[in-house]
Amino acid sequence: MSEPFIRVRELHQRFGDNHVLKGLNLDIHRGETLVLLGGSGAGKSVLLKHLPGLMCPAEGTVTVDGTEISCLNERELGPIRRKVGIMFQGGALFDFMSVGDNVAFPLRESGVTDEEEIGKRVTAALAIVKLDGQESKMPADLSGGMRKRVALARAVVDRPACVLYDEPHAGLDPVTADTIDHMIKCLQEDHGMTNVVVTHEMRSVFHIADRVIFLKDGKIHWEGTAKELRDTSDPELRAFVNGDSGIPWKTPG
Repeated sequence: MSEPFIRVRELHQRFGDNHVLKGLNLDIHRGETLVLLGGSGAGKSVLLKHLPGLMCPAEGTVTVDGTEISCLNERELGPIRRKVGIMFQGGALFDFMSVGDNVAFPLRESGVTDEEEIGKRVTAALAIVKLDGQESKMPADLSGGMRKRVALARAVVDRPACVLYDEPHAGLDPVTADTIDHMIKCLQEDHGMTNVVVTHEMRSVFHIADRVIFLKDGKIHWEGTAKELRDTSDPELRAFVNGDSGIPWKTPG
C-alpha cells in the first residue's frame, strides 16, 4: 500500500484539564472517503482541525503528503493548506461578498492575481457543485443547501488533494443532504480527491464512507467499512447507529 496522504501519530490535545485527544493514531489514504463518528466531546472536530494545521498538537505529529506540519509557522503552512480544502460547519460564507468572490477568496489569499484565471477557476468550481452562473448572487439570496454547495466550491477551487468536511449535512433536509453526498462521491470518483467527513447523519455514512472511524474518549474505539459498521456486534456502536444510545451525538465533537 502507498504512503498515506495524512498520517497522525500519538496525537494529544488538551484544553486546560480537558484531555480531548489521547495518543490518537490514524492513516488517511489517498482517494478514500473516511467518515469520523463519535459522541459529543469525542474529539472529532478537534482532530479535523489538526489535519491542515489549524491547531497545533500538545504532543504528537501530523504529516501531510510527506511533510510533518506540527511545528510549521503560518507562512510555511500555506503550501500545505492549498492541498487540503475545508468545508466548515454552516458554510462560513462572507455575507458581504458575492458567491463569486466567496469562492475566489482562497485563490486571492494564496496570491493569485490574474483575474481571468480566477474567473475560470471559480466558474469550474461552481460547475462541480451545479451552481453554474450564480457568481453574482449574494449568500442571503441562497437556500441553506445552496450555501453549503458554495462552501464546497470554495473548498475545492484551489484544486486540493483532500477536502475536510465538518458536519456538511447539518440543518439540511434529506433530499439536500443526498445532493451533498453525491457531490462528495463525485469529487472522489471523478477528481481523485480524498475526503474526510465529520457527520452525525448515519444515512449519509452508509452512502459515502469507504472507511469509518468511531472515536471515544479521545481514541479510536472502532474502525471498519460502512458494511462492517452496519453488521457490528459491538453494543455501543449498534446503539449509536440505531440512535438510541443516550449519547448526545447530534452535537458536533
